[in-house]
Parts: sequence; structure tokens; C-alpha cells
Amino acid sequence: MSADTTANQVQVGGDHYRKHKIQPWDAFQDWMTPEQFSGFLRGSVMKYLSRYRDKAGIEDLKKARHVLDKLIEVEEGINKERS
Repeated sequence: MSADTTANQVQVGGDHYRKHKIQPWDAFQDWMTPEQFSGFLRGSVMKYLSRYRDKAGIEDLKKARHVLDKLIEVEEGINKERS
């Protein structure tokens, strides 16, 4: 992902989420506390990392990286708010 691209502008493994007006993780972020949403993203990264050898291989690693990019964006935003 380039420095000018956000996680919401990318999708790994199809376009099924990008077709929607709002990305599911944006809805989750709205419904959850920052801590809950961060935990959701961390869990998603772990899910993809733990299954990649048994399920989708490299595609799962790319999905983990994509979700990790979103987590970094969220955490950078949280840290900016705290400063």
C-alpha cells in the first residue's frame, strides 16, 4: 500500500466490501469503543495469520497486512487525539 492510499481504498480478495456505501469495519468502528475496535482489528489479523497455511495461503497474509494497515491508521489517529 502506498503512503497516499488508505486501507479503505484497498480490498484483498474481491470487491464485495467496496461495493457498499459504508465499509463494514467503518460501521463496527462507529458502534464500538476505540479499544473494542482495536481489539477487533487485532483479532482479525491473528485470524488471517493463524489460518494462512491451511486456507488461502498468500492471500490470507495479504488480508492480514491489509487489516494491520487499518489498525495502524486507527492507532495513529487515536494517538494524535491523545496528544
